[in-house]
Amino acid sequence: MLRWDETTGAVGVFRQPAGYANGHTVDRCGRLVSCEQGNRRVTRTEADGTDTVLADRYRGRRLNSPNDVVEHSDGSIWFTDPSYGIDSDYEGNRADPEIGGNHVYRIDPHSGEVRLVADDFGQPNGLAFGPDESTLYVVDTRHRHIRRFGVGGDGKLGDGGVFATCDAGSFDGVRLDEAGRLWAAAHDGLHCFDPDGTLLGKLHLPEVVANFTFGGPKRNHLFVCASSSLFTLRVNVNGVRHPGR
Repeated sequence: MLRWDETTGAVGVFRQPAGYANGHTVDRCGRLVSCEQGNRRVTRTEADGTDTVLADRYRGRRLNSPNDVVEHSDGSIWFTDPSYGIDSDYEGNRADPEIGGNHVYRIDPHSGEVRLVADDFGQPNGLAFGPDESTLYVVDTRHRHIRRFGVGGDGKLGDGGVFATCDAGSFDGVRLDEAGRLWAAAHDGLHCFDPDGTLLGKLHLPEVVANFTFGGPKRNHLFVCASSSLFTLRVNVNGVRHPGR
């Protein structure tokens, strides 16, 4: 896992080995939450540098290979669990699945219980909450589309219809801006969608885009992780600021 320092421009090793870590988020206490595909778990890096395992099993069975993660304002952690990390030794460790499906889960902020919230995905991947957290967007890479769910007050999801379909490979990471527009990583760059699902435009990049985020003090810098490069671009929109942030 690498770390880029904006002040110096230096790139250095943050953690090695990193368990084939994939998606990350930073919680409301400034701690890094990571999906470790190789170790088949979701972890949190504490202020002193130690790791806390937040989830590695569901009902006693090992997770497949957690892929991407977000935090809700109630402190719950939501993550996707496709099979990429156990399908081969390329980006994880080949193993037989124990759960028998690729699902989306929620970690309770008080009890730590891991609860299944969606179980009808091919390969769930990137996920993000809408501006008021009443909606959750989840990528299904196998079916090359993004689904949109209503989020209940109890943390349960309603029916998830298709929001958008990818016309350039498949989607990966997703984020939203303050206007509720959804940005999605794809094979030809970033795609931007209106809240009604209309494709507004694309930011073309020379490499396949895997994940990205809005950063900077005003959340108007895009940081884009592509095949072998990290790109940054200042834009005239601001990433969504969720309640409590």
